[in-house]
Amino acid sequence: MLNSVTNAAALSHFPSGATFNSPHVGRPQLLGATRCFARNAEIFGEDDPATYIYQVVSGAVRAHRILHDGRRQIGAFYLPGDLFGLESGDTHLSSAEAICESQIAVIKLNTVLNRTGTTPDNVRDLWTLVTEELRRMQDHMILLVRSAEERVAHFLLEMSRRTNNLGTVNLPMSRQDIADYLGITIETVSRTLTQFEQAGVIALRSARQIDLCKRSSLTRLMRDGRSAVDFIGVNKKVREVMS
Repeated sequence: MLNSVTNAAALSHFPSGATFNSPHVGRPQLLGATRCFARNAEIFGEDDPATYIYQVVSGAVRAHRILHDGRRQIGAFYLPGDLFGLESGDTHLSSAEAICESQIAVIKLNTVLNRTGTTPDNVRDLWTLVTEELRRMQDHMILLVRSAEERVAHFLLEMSRRTNNLGTVNLPMSRQDIADYLGITIETVSRTLTQFEQAGVIALRSARQIDLCKRSSLTRLMRDGRSAVDFIGVNKKVREVMS
């Protein structure tokens, strides 16, 4: 993994120019030098100087901190198009790692700030990326006070929306990553997914490929706070009536 010294050295050859364009998916994209990071490679570390900002071109990234008791807390997942690494201070508050082999655009922060002031379109594009990240952070904080079932349901719907796939969610992250993001144990994640499957809400093709069979049920859980046990009970009653 890269420490603060080697990270700065490795990035020192990157060109200083940075602009925005609008890719076919309709999201603003930073144009800068890209670098490939292997699975689990560190992109930047906690307390490293925050002199660059980053955007996922392909792959996925997790941002995390190690708590005083040794537990890992994942604060965010970043997918293609997402901006990360922008801090309010001079250093990074968390570490960022590639979940899988990923290509990351890396641009000097000062360059981006100087360039975005040149045209209204650049200002708007950067503001769009920043506000998306702020909204995700707010949603995540609210999520951590909800039940385990609500957290998992929200996560599945969020990944479905962010990957633009309403039917099947392909997850780049492991269940341990999901648990550390949702603030629950890996056993609770697995048990909740099994309950959802038994209720007919989802179908587990594999550990990382999940069919959303009843999006309305997941949405209702988020809205009304109904548990997976409620879904299972309703389904059993329906099967008894139909038999």
